[in-house]
Amino acid sequence: MAHSTINQYLQQVYEAIDGRDGSFCSELLSFKHPHVANPRLQLASPEEKCQQLLEPPYDEMVAAHLRCTYAVSNHDFVEAYKAFQSHKEENWALPVMFAVTLDLRIFANNQLQKKGKGQPAEMLEKAAEQLMSCFRVCASDNRAGVEDSKKWGMMFLSNQLFKIYFKINKLHLCKPLIRAIDSSNLKNDFSPAQKGHMPSHQLLRKYDLMQFADVTKGVSEGNLLLLNEALNKHETFFIRCGIFLILEKLKIITYRNLFKKVYLLLRTHQLPLASFLVSLQMMQLQDVDLDEVQCILANLIYMGHIKGYISQQHQKLVVSKQNPFPALSSVS
Repeated sequence: MAHSTINQYLQQVYEAIDGRDGSFCSELLSFKHPHVANPRLQLASPEEKCQQLLEPPYDEMVAAHLRCTYAVSNHDFVEAYKAFQSHKEENWALPVMFAVTLDLRIFANNQLQKKGKGQPAEMLEKAAEQLMSCFRVCASDNRAGVEDSKKWGMMFLSNQLFKIYFKINKLHLCKPLIRAIDSSNLKNDFSPAQKGHMPSHQLLRKYDLMQFADVTKGVSEGNLLLLNEALNKHETFFIRCGIFLILEKLKIITYRNLFKKVYLLLRTHQLPLASFLVSLQMMQLQDVDLDEVQCILANLIYMGHIKGYISQQHQKLVVSKQNPFPALSSVS
C-alpha cells in the first residue's frame, strides 16, 4: 500500500465499499494508515481520478481525503461526512466516520498548538460543529433496527466532543450529549461498564494513564492512605483533566471496601464502632473520631453500600447476616 498507484488505491476503496467492509474502508481513509506517506497518492486535485472509479458521494469523500494527504494543514476533508449521511438504513459505514472524525479532531488540536493563527480555540470549535452534525445524524436514526442503527456511533462521537469541550473549557456542552445517550434505546447494552470493575494496569499502561494506577488500587483494596497519596501526587493532572472532584467521590467506595475488611476480620454481624475508628487511624486519619465514623457509616447505609443499622446504645454497627456489603453493581 505504501507504494500503490492512485488507481490501485482507488480500486481497493471501491472493493471495500462494494463489499460493505466498513473496517477496511476506514483504514483506507485514516491518517494512521501507511498509505498517507505514499507520494503517489498526494494529489492536489484528485477529483477526476476519483470520479472515474467511484460513484458519488464516495468520490467526493476519497478526493477530500487525498487532498488532505497533499496538504494536511488545510484539513479540508470534512466533506467525508456527506458519505455517512447518505446511508439511510445501515450502519456499516460507522468505522469510516470514526476514522474521519478522529483525524479531524487531531488536526484541529494540532492547529491549536500553533501560535498566531486565528483565535486559539477557533479550529476546535469548528471541528466540534462538524462532529455535532454527525452526532445529530446518529441520534436521529430511528428507522433502522437496533443492530443496524447509526446510534451506535453516538458514544464514539461523544468521546471526541468531550475531548474538545474539555480542551476549550466548555464543559456545560457535555450535558446535552449525556442526555441524548441516556434517552437512547442503547443504554441497557452498556451494563458491563456499570459492574464496578476497575481498569487493569495493562489497560492503563496501554493508554498512558498510569496516574490512575494507585487510584484504582487504593479504591479496590480499601486503602484510603494510598488513594489520598495518589490524588495528592497527581492533583495537577487530575485538575487539568477536570476530574479531581469526581475522583474525590471515590472515597465513599474506599470506605466501604475498608470497612468490609473489618467485617471479614472480626467475623461477626455486631461490629464495634471503635474497630472502624482504628482502621481509619491506620490510614493516618489522626483527627477522626467516633462521631465522624458514625457519619461515614450512616452515609454508607443510606447509599445502600451497607445493609444494617447503628446501635447508639451499644456503640456498634449491626449488619445483615446475609450479604451485608452488596456488590457495587447492585447499588443504584
